[in-house]
Amino acid sequence: MPLYFFRIRNGRYSGASEHGIELADNNAAWQELTSSCADMVGGICRKLGRDTQWEMELLDERKQPVFRICLVADSLNNAGSKSTAGQQRRRRPERS
Repeated sequence: MPLYFFRIRNGRYSGASEHGIELADNNAAWQELTSSCADMVGGICRKLGRDTQWEMELLDERKQPVFRICLVADSLNNAGSKSTAGQQRRRRPERS
């Protein structure tokens, strides 16, 4: 069975798990990612600062991203000023 790893990014922090999880396929991997993220999102939202971004990725055995879930907190109430989180978001190439 394929081995997958979780990685979390929050501001300058980025860390991947060293212990992989065996899952049957990408469908099972997606289910594991969404379930794990759902369990964490309440606590993350309570601590998320304005104009920040939090990401959780599932990596394959080569430590390449397979799936990513992003939570973005943008300030929209300041007319004329742009959100810093929106400006800082990294554009990542789409996987084909």
